[in-house]
Amino acid sequence: MTSQFKNIRPAYGFDEVSIVPGQITVNPELVNTDFSIGDIRISIPIIASAMDAVSSPSFIKCIDELGGLAVMNLEGVQSRYDDPTDALHRIVSAGPSESATVLQDVYSVPINENLIGDRVNEIKNSGTNCVVSITPINAKKFSQIAVEAGADVIVVQSTVTTARHNSKSVTGLVFSDLIEKLSVPVVVGNCVTYDAALELMETGISGLIVGVGPGAACTTREVTGVGVPQVTATVDCASARENYFKQSGRYVPIITDGGIRTGGDLCKAIVSGADAVMIGTPLVQSEEAPGKGYNWGMASPHPDLPRGTRVEVGITAALKQILFGPTSMNNGTQNLVGALKACMGMVGALDIKEMHTAELVLAPSIKTEGKFFQLR
Repeated sequence: MTSQFKNIRPAYGFDEVSIVPGQITVNPELVNTDFSIGDIRISIPIIASAMDAVSSPSFIKCIDELGGLAVMNLEGVQSRYDDPTDALHRIVSAGPSESATVLQDVYSVPINENLIGDRVNEIKNSGTNCVVSITPINAKKFSQIAVEAGADVIVVQSTVTTARHNSKSVTGLVFSDLIEKLSVPVVVGNCVTYDAALELMETGISGLIVGVGPGAACTTREVTGVGVPQVTATVDCASARENYFKQSGRYVPIITDGGIRTGGDLCKAIVSGADAVMIGTPLVQSEEAPGKGYNWGMASPHPDLPRGTRVEVGITAALKQILFGPTSMNNGTQNLVGALKACMGMVGALDIKEMHTAELVLAPSIKTEGKFFQLR
């Protein structure tokens, strides 16, 4: 008789699954890609991640005008510098061997609480929705400042977030208490498991962000060994959403964050159960992004244990072209919304929720089958 210490179940990422066409197809012009958080409704389910290389006030206005949404990091350069231009230039111009040290130095400047309100006002005065990100340790203090300045949504985000957390703090962050004190929707991340997702939803959150370690600039999986591939993580958290909805009648949208490089990845995230996706690197490649062709993760400048790196991705096109085309790129990295609508047509889905009913199959050869000449 053999004993087993631990059961290891398989988990799958975007490259290991494929979407099965539907029995009915629809014209892509007929599909609806709307997504909502609280009272905010956007026409495309794409959210720019809370990275300083992406979400500056000017970029937020650009993506808002195109129907998307962006999240500004309230603990990044925008809240540390009156004018972050020089700080951003230092990061993007640093040599490869010094980039980590430069990141740590740039982010060692203390957060200026006055700048939190100033940045929120700047975004609101431009006529756009203001969504801001805060880590759990600063959520109580900074969220109140942001809401008083006019923030529409608060995102509490860290590498791994759970409803229960042990710390030396006398009173830790209790999401139900935070939600009760704030007058705006609270979105929480990041999460990758059914049980943690369900417990977070039970606190009253308005959205859940899914993903640990899949981002192009993130090294959490290498540094700590922690992470779950995005398809499995999304399916598990979406299952929690469906069961919570049956119990409570309240629908909590799922936002898959990280690992999305192409339109195909975006579509697979939606079919896995996501209501929207959060992306960084594909948008950093736009002419409007402040990263100037470079991206770095939110945990890259950690003073003791960096869990991110600066990556050079280049500038490939204007934001409008990346989202809507037209494009001559045949690798799926541009016209992301066009790819989503085409996929919805192929599976016969008229809206995002109908996309959730499409079938996924395990497909280890999906990237290589018949592609001999492409792979040479």
